Amino acid sequence: MNPKSTRKLSARSGLDVSILGYGGGPIGDQYTRHDNAQAIGSVSAAHEAGLTLFDTSPHYGSGLSEHRVGAALRAKPRDSYSLSTKVGRYLVPPTAERPLERNQFAGGLEFNRVFDYTREGTLRAIDQSMARLGISSIDCLIIHDCDVWTHGTREAYQFYFKQAMDGAYKVLQELRDQGVIKAIGVGVNEVDVCMEFAQAGEFDFFLLAGRYTLLEQGALDDFLPLCVARGIGIMLGGPYNSGILATGAVKGAKYNYQDAPPEILQRVARIEAVCARHNVPIAAAALQFPLGHEAVTSMIPGAISAQEVQRNVALMSHDIPADLWAELRAEGLLDEKAPVPG
Repeated sequence: MNPKSTRKLSARSGLDVSILGYGGGPIGDQYTRHDNAQAIGSVSAAHEAGLTLFDTSPHYGSGLSEHRVGAALRAKPRDSYSLSTKVGRYLVPPTAERPLERNQFAGGLEFNRVFDYTREGTLRAIDQSMARLGISSIDCLIIHDCDVWTHGTREAYQFYFKQAMDGAYKVLQELRDQGVIKAIGVGVNEVDVCMEFAQAGEFDFFLLAGRYTLLEQGALDDFLPLCVARGIGIMLGGPYNSGILATGAVKGAKYNYQDAPPEILQRVARIEAVCARHNVPIAAAALQFPLGHEAVTSMIPGAISAQEVQRNVALMSHDIPADLWAELRAEGLLDEKAPVPG
């Protein structure tokens, strides 16, 4: 696959994006602190490699990812890339009552995150994002982490879902109608939540993280066919399932932002063995597999250095024989209904 090839992000938006994009989560100092120049250099390297889709969020390092993405991209021609960021959180300084919280980010800026999907909170988040990016226009805005996994209970999620549809969604809809932004979406890790948002509003795309990958295809039966029928695109985050499909089944491999449990390590080891028999890195198979589905428009793996960007580009270009997919199916490691590249 040519990583610079483009697809329409969605039927409605008409926005062309490269099938390989850039995910800004890791350069928010996810898991560990990163050198600032190296992190900014990874964004520049992605642009120089011909990638045109860049995704970030206030959540990633409490705004650090947005700072770094903006530092690289604001020096580039504005029509040479599509920029995506998120709403649902704004940032505030820590206080004695609420000391600094890092979550899964080892570093980041000295701010705490506040969940707020209201109209006022959404407008505040957009203003803050533009200031951090130093870029006065954003192409895609995403309602972020409005799901059960993030908020802890179904009841809490339902509270925020209503808040998001009454507040954030209407703001984004207005901005899209006015031509201020080109596309609106929802970014979560849960397929059933995507279904609920798809039924409640007119979204251009979903940023689905980790739920349609070489490791798991839970979105295949209901959600992806719905997207095809409605012309909704999938910007696929977490194609490595937080890391394990890039590193393989090694000690400390990450799955869903935590150390992978034994059953996941075992399944990935079996996938690795099949890939090895065909001389294909597991990371190449992981990066290319989801693009076999017509709903998936772009992959946005993260990278923390120019070398990692170049590795992702090379993995996307790696030739994968049809026999590899056939053997994964025969071993019960890939859903028989899953379409594959080529």
